[in-house]
Amino acid sequence: MTIFGDAHAVALLVLAGFLPNEIWRFIGFVVGRRVQEDSEVLVWVRAVSAAILAGVIAQILIAPPGALATVPALVRFGSALIGFTVYLAARKSVFVGVIAGEICVLAGKWWFG
Repeated sequence: MTIFGDAHAVALLVLAGFLPNEIWRFIGFVVGRRVQEDSEVLVWVRAVSAAILAGVIAQILIAPPGALATVPALVRFGSALIGFTVYLAARKSVFVGVIAGEICVLAGKWWFG
């Protein structure tokens, strides 16, 4: 018995969870230092990541998981629109846009029950 609990569980967590991810992060760091910011590879990576993010947001809005499913669709879509508008108005501050959208979702859930 160690201070962290079962030593086998901790070893498995480090070997199966932490190390495989850290290897890819390190490789990305080494390779990424040599890539120019305006290269075609990074433009493609940004486009793919934006498309994936848009898909996830659409899925959450259309078929929400968990407690978000109890929020009316009008509130979900309206909150996304308001959050995006605030994001643009706040000089593309993601933090401010997300907070505005969250406030709208919470207020809408409280208002409509």
